[in-house]
Amino acid sequence: MKSQDIAIVGILLAVGAIVRYLSTFTEVIGIGIVAGIVCALLSHSIFPPANLISEPVGAIACLVTYTSLRNKFSFSPVPSTLVGTLISGSTFVIVAMIMIAPAIVSKFATMGAFVAATVPIVIGTSIVNAIIVQILYLPASRVLARGKA
Repeated sequence: MKSQDIAIVGILLAVGAIVRYLSTFTEVIGIGIVAGIVCALLSHSIFPPANLISEPVGAIACLVTYTSLRNKFSFSPVPSTLVGTLISGSTFVIVAMIMIAPAIVSKFATMGAFVAATVPIVIGTSIVNAIIVQILYLPASRVLARGKA
């Protein structure tokens, strides 16, 4: 990664930190936008700009799932991350299909073949993300609890 890329990431993270103070929903959208910009800049996917839409949509889905489960289910980070990643990945696939259909058809026999190739990646990534989040949730929540005391 070039130093210019690192500077861009730092600026975007700073913007995300500022947006964080506005509200939870705005914070989530801001984090999604920053993540989308970073992913669009650094991604080698078939259509990197699709991240500008898919990341905020996935962040909102994660927030909605988490807020509905946080007081009812002790492992709420797992389904929240799973749903957020599934929605984000599905949105990415749909946006890519709409925006670059000719390029997809030139690489895959049909749109169905593209979906068949990408959906298992989305599902696998969702499962791995959910596992990682649950593993990191306990130590992170302890660290955050120390700051409140």
